[in-house]
Amino acid sequence: MLKTPKSLRLHIGLFGRRNVGKSSLLNAIVRQSVSIVSEIAGTTTDPVEKPMELLPIGPVLFIDTAGIDDIGSLGQMRIDKTKKIIDRTDVAIIVISENKWAGFEDTLLAEFQKRQIPVIVAFNKADLNRPDERIVKKLQVMEISFIETVSTGNSGITELRETLIRVIPDEFINSSTILGDIIGPDKMAVLVVPIDKEAPKGRLILPQVQTIRDLLDSDSYCVVVKESQLSAALSKLTEPPAIVVTDSQAFAEVAADTPDDVPLTSFSILFARLKGDLNEFANGALAIGKLTSGDKVLIVESCTHHPIADDIGRVKIPAWIRQYTGCEIGFDTYQGNDFPENLSDYKLVIQCGGCMTNRRQILSRIMYCRQGGVPITNYGVAIAYTLGIFERALRPFAHSFEYPKQ
Repeated sequence: MLKTPKSLRLHIGLFGRRNVGKSSLLNAIVRQSVSIVSEIAGTTTDPVEKPMELLPIGPVLFIDTAGIDDIGSLGQMRIDKTKKIIDRTDVAIIVISENKWAGFEDTLLAEFQKRQIPVIVAFNKADLNRPDERIVKKLQVMEISFIETVSTGNSGITELRETLIRVIPDEFINSSTILGDIIGPDKMAVLVVPIDKEAPKGRLILPQVQTIRDLLDSDSYCVVVKESQLSAALSKLTEPPAIVVTDSQAFAEVAADTPDDVPLTSFSILFARLKGDLNEFANGALAIGKLTSGDKVLIVESCTHHPIADDIGRVKIPAWIRQYTGCEIGFDTYQGNDFPENLSDYKLVIQCGGCMTNRRQILSRIMYCRQGGVPITNYGVAIAYTLGIFERALRPFAHSFEYPKQ
């Protein structure tokens, strides 16, 4: 279970001031010394991540963060890293001690509530100070779950685990399917999987593996071929497949070889629906047609792979967009968890499929783009638009979203 990708884990973040016992609380929850514990304030500098199996929830990722009240120039950098963790937090634990609740805690709570992130407040070191009734009443009025803990003595840890189970978002328990709900049981999908320089040696990339597993879980089945084999494979089938799914980079070739009456889409577009907001991404792609020379586009990759020749985000997508618009467009690239605070320089943001991150982070980026008035789309949707197969690639989802007006 520890091999479960981060993107499929429930992200649980621990937040609070320095020296309230976040690290010792994490150690108590996971029953291991994963975070350094010290009486010196500010011991935790970079976020500490611990994947584990938390029954009956399943695979989770605990994230211990630096104190939100850190000081100095280095302290501000640590706070900035802590804020980035909020972007991918599914459940937040605000840890307080000695009944210290003021602006820091109010700001954290307001941010979580704005994003509709479930919150648990842990009154840590409860053996030294019982919870202040005024704070308790405030949390009760706001319907915020709270628990008393003594992390050094493991007191309240069982109750904290039980509270976590109660507040888990429904979407994590009843997670959406990738493709199974579109084609239904006992139906066949043809998956087109190019084997190129970016394909890991001896393995398939994660979206392809997850789609195959999703089809099996949905009592569907699939045929997996390279793009050069698609035409021959389709000719050997006794009946057309329910859908053809391709790597976005082979969209043009696969579209040419797939009959018009067979539904067609890409892995990246499937993940646009799974990890983000397909409506938002479809409407965002329309901004490509409005780009002019001198405009800048932000490419966002959630993984941190080493770029190679013909990299999709740095080479292929910029080339397709420049060819489509006939304009000299500028492109910036951010990787991993990095995302610019100021989006005003950009006319469009293009997010990768997001297979290496969780849905919460993608939704956070969509939120930032909305706030900045910048359209956002994703790799697969953008590629389909530039290649002239936008409507066809979105047709399999017509039952669940409104096709954007160009």
